[in-house]
Amino acid sequence: MNLKKITVSLAVTASIVFVSPSINQVVNANPSEIEEDREQIQAELEEKREELESIQADLVELEDEIERANDQIEANEEKIEKTEAEVEEAEAEIEELEEEIEELEEDIERRLDIVKDRASSLQKNGGSVSYLDVLFGAQSFTDFIDRVTMVSRITQSDQNLIEQLETDQNTVKEQKEEVEDKLSDLEETQSELVLMQGQIEEQKEALEDDVESLEEKQESSESIIAELELEEDELDQMLADARREREREQEEERQEMVDSSSSSNGNSNSGEVTQFSSSNNSSPSTASAGSGAIETAITAGYKYLNGNSTYVFGAGRTQSDINRGLFDCSGYVSWAFSEAGINIPASTGQLANTGTRVSTSDMQPGDLVFFDTYQRNGHVGIYKGGGEFIGAQTTPGVSIESLNSGYWGDTFNGLVRRVH
Repeated sequence: MNLKKITVSLAVTASIVFVSPSINQVVNANPSEIEEDREQIQAELEEKREELESIQADLVELEDEIERANDQIEANEEKIEKTEAEVEEAEAEIEELEEEIEELEEDIERRLDIVKDRASSLQKNGGSVSYLDVLFGAQSFTDFIDRVTMVSRITQSDQNLIEQLETDQNTVKEQKEEVEDKLSDLEETQSELVLMQGQIEEQKEALEDDVESLEEKQESSESIIAELELEEDELDQMLADARREREREQEEERQEMVDSSSSSNGNSNSGEVTQFSSSNNSSPSTASAGSGAIETAITAGYKYLNGNSTYVFGAGRTQSDINRGLFDCSGYVSWAFSEAGINIPASTGQLANTGTRVSTSDMQPGDLVFFDTYQRNGHVGIYKGGGEFIGAQTTPGVSIESLNSGYWGDTFNGLVRRVH
């Protein structure tokens, strides 16, 4: 057997996984000793293969989450573009109304000039006279009647003009106020969408970092597995050589006994090697939730777990969204409680003031928990017990997350509201 080759192989794998037998041990080892080393290698191989499978499963899950994050980013970008278009439309409408107001003011000036012109017709000799002066200046009864009619018409016309001007001014002002309110709402929505987009981008970057780390672990595990498989092959060869050597020695001993005696009984004892396998029994852990309505609110969204839902800002308020698994955080919480027959608002701002505030030490399944994400109380979920909550997360959609660690542990602000 090539001992140099064995020594090199053992030296490589010893630095990675375990301390292999020395050269003298290999030469003098019996099959049972080699078998023990081989079993050790196989156990480590099994462990590394399971570790590799777990890494690969985590990679698939992370890639799915990244894909869903991309979908959410794309959906939000569409909403942002739509909102920007609506903002531009509202700004253009305000500009048109301002032009209309300017034209109306010019019209008011023209109408005032008309009133002034009419008033000037009552002036004589550079001085002004009252309506009574005009009436009592009549030369005859017929002239008096004509003057009364003229003054009445001018007075009524002036009144009509003033009333029309006031009506036009009020109408345009009301229209402008409505559009300005609409623009304010749109700009607020636009700001929230931009902040939300930034949050999703950050989480996507974190996921990509996790993927890179797992890929490095995968490469390391694959390298170790390759070395272990090489070592296993070497040990298989050593075991076969050792068994042949043992058989040769036994044959020599038997032949010596035959030569030294006319009759001999060659009996050989064979050893038995028993392998034991151990298994770890694990029982699934269960998180106990409240009973009745609260349990319904907590478990209503289980069908949307594991990638069966998507976070979309403003979604979850229509049956169409619910059927397609489209929710934002507050929309999901409101829907889940409605499934339990409990009606609560569908905005984080209102939910943060709904029900009764309780301390984190008194939290119970079904309580609402709040997070400071892109703003104060920017995210909400339903506490399910065991330090976990369920909600519609920006990624990967409806999921169960920990309150004690990771991103959600860092952003949990301690606000807990009991609405049941």
